[in-house]
Amino acid sequence: MLALRKLTNKASLLSITSRFLTTQKPYPIPDEPTSTKYDELIYIAGRSRDFATIHRLLNKRFKDHCFNTANTFKFITNTDNDLSVLDDLSQTLARLDKGFTRKSAYDSLIIRLSKLNRIDEALRVVDTMVRGEYGANACTYHPILNALTKKKKMKEAWRLMESMRENGISPDVTAYNYILTAYCFVGDLAAVAGVLTKFGEEGMKADTRTYDALVLGACRAGKVEGALVVLRRMEDDGVPVLFSTHAHVISELLGMGYYEQAVEFVMSYEGRDKRLDAESFGSLASRLINLKRIEEAKLVLEEMNKRGIPMGYKLKDFYQMNI
Repeated sequence: MLALRKLTNKASLLSITSRFLTTQKPYPIPDEPTSTKYDELIYIAGRSRDFATIHRLLNKRFKDHCFNTANTFKFITNTDNDLSVLDDLSQTLARLDKGFTRKSAYDSLIIRLSKLNRIDEALRVVDTMVRGEYGANACTYHPILNALTKKKKMKEAWRLMESMRENGISPDVTAYNYILTAYCFVGDLAAVAGVLTKFGEEGMKADTRTYDALVLGACRAGKVEGALVVLRRMEDDGVPVLFSTHAHVISELLGMGYYEQAVEFVMSYEGRDKRLDAESFGSLASRLINLKRIEEAKLVLEEMNKRGIPMGYKLKDFYQMNI
């Protein structure tokens, strides 16, 4: 009894238990850590509002070369209860290791908020980064620009571009591409011309996405010949062609009923890029079958077979049954 009383006097059961619990490591780091596993652990900690663990995991994942992703802050949803933690979370991020670890965490939070279309909240995080000098750059703004332009909120997108400049951050090619693509999607060629003027004034050099947007814009405006001119310029400039760029032309030709021209277009690029061939030929054949243009579809499939271009299972079945 005396020994028990001495033990009780020296340390209460509560303090012993507390010390025991705090020395344990919740959310143990996996033996083979990956970004996905870290995201899962941060999700659990986030739902529990365990900011200390979030802090530890964010610092540790960078040391394990497991970079943040668009799902790092997936525990935040579009509810008032979840959004109420943003201040505490932002303070947690501010205490992360300086440099890329902290910047990347803030950027990932902005990606999450932008995906939820919580633009005001995302802008507040940007403001925190700028005021704290946490490495905000053009990439920090990209998710917000993407969200705004997808919603066709062009005035807000242009204001954001001005805000970037006010904060000493120059909009880059990707930032302009978001705005350009939005105008091209609706075929607003006058607005496209305005963007290209600003593009040139700032000495920007067009990249793959720039050309892709311009081809889309020409097709949306019903100017297929203009799209082909842009494609030729793209080739002359040595810019890699995306499948989506060809898909814009194919879709417009098929939509206008120019089936033979669509086949000729795809075949004219055969042999330059095997992956592009597989995507373009396969997509065209499938579209022609759906449009009941069986003869044209057979021609495309025969060319695919002759040139050794791989077919998907459905196209193989169609080929074996009809050719």
